[in-house]
Amino acid sequence: MEFTAADRMIPLSTGIFTELAQKKRQVVESGAELIDLTVGSPDLPPPQIVVETLIRYAQDTTRYGYTLTGIPSFLNAAASFYGRRYGVELDPSREVVQLMGSQDGLAHLATAFVNPGDYVLVPDPGYPIYSASVQIAGGNLYKMPLRPENGFLPNLDDIPQDVLSKARMMIVSYPGNPVTALAGPGFFKQVIEFAKRHGILVVHDFAYSELVFDGIRPESFLATPGAKEVGIEFNSLSKTFNMAGCRIGYAVGNAQALAILSQLKSNIDYGVFYPIQKAAEAALTSGFSGLKTLADTYEQRRNTLVSGLKEAGWPVETSQATMFLWARIPEGWTSREFSFALLEQTGVGVTPGDAFGGQGEGFVRIALVQPSEKLAEAARRIGTFLRAHADTPR
Repeated sequence: MEFTAADRMIPLSTGIFTELAQKKRQVVESGAELIDLTVGSPDLPPPQIVVETLIRYAQDTTRYGYTLTGIPSFLNAAASFYGRRYGVELDPSREVVQLMGSQDGLAHLATAFVNPGDYVLVPDPGYPIYSASVQIAGGNLYKMPLRPENGFLPNLDDIPQDVLSKARMMIVSYPGNPVTALAGPGFFKQVIEFAKRHGILVVHDFAYSELVFDGIRPESFLATPGAKEVGIEFNSLSKTFNMAGCRIGYAVGNAQALAILSQLKSNIDYGVFYPIQKAAEAALTSGFSGLKTLADTYEQRRNTLVSGLKEAGWPVETSQATMFLWARIPEGWTSREFSFALLEQTGVGVTPGDAFGGQGEGFVRIALVQPSEKLAEAARRIGTFLRAHADTPR
């Protein structure tokens, strides 16, 4: 008997990440040391209060039932965090929805809002779930190019009218993944006006809200006047508090949009494990000193890698945010050629930029998920690789 996937699976692909996984296994099996800078999974531990709270509530055997939704104390904690950290006032009963990680919410959002034939405006390059969720829902993609010459901001005036007449949502993300650019109130104001004019729901992915460097304050989309009228924002505890495996996050903003997402979720999941909710609550209500320490750690790692790569002859741009560098590769390579050759010949793994969309060709994403000494070693190996290929015609 043979089984075939549904037609909605046709546009989905895990090819590049499967190839990378296979090549990383080959490096390990060869006995070489792998320095894996491909996946944005935090290597640092969560705050101690998170661990202690999780243990305490996990020992309570009455807390192993379904939670169904976010418990009130978690929703209050998320609202309080947004008020204290970003100056955004939220009604926890209507304007906060708990998620099994922000990816979970983003994956389901298009199903809740998009009919077949509707358009969703997504960044290119962009985090893969943005496009995949729309394709699963049967919607059409309009990919907004993010180019260096425009500060990696989309040019909204370039979007055709026939697309706008059918557009239901627009997804943006600052600080972004893989592009690590920042956006401020001026851009967000433009987005709000644009959304009101065309009746579009704005979805801002703010998962890297606290990994911002050089003394810059993170800017929530919802802090811009009028944002809650047109949009919602996704946030996560995965990067901010190193709780990636706990699978907990939240969406905030427009109450009507969140109610629609909640209605879908009520048919899909039974809530996050109570001890994890309490651990997340503890993180959100703790002081901000740990957030600064975390950002300082990634800033130091960024400085180490950028400095090392410049010394190696690869002058990459200095990222102002996130746990990544978005680096233009040397001439003569495609993104995949460069990434695969680098991995096979040096054991340093990076992700080719075209995995995030056509505009990512010519770039690679490098994750800062190793200690500084490992990043310095990665830069040394990359320098050896570049010198070895300096005179090789391509």
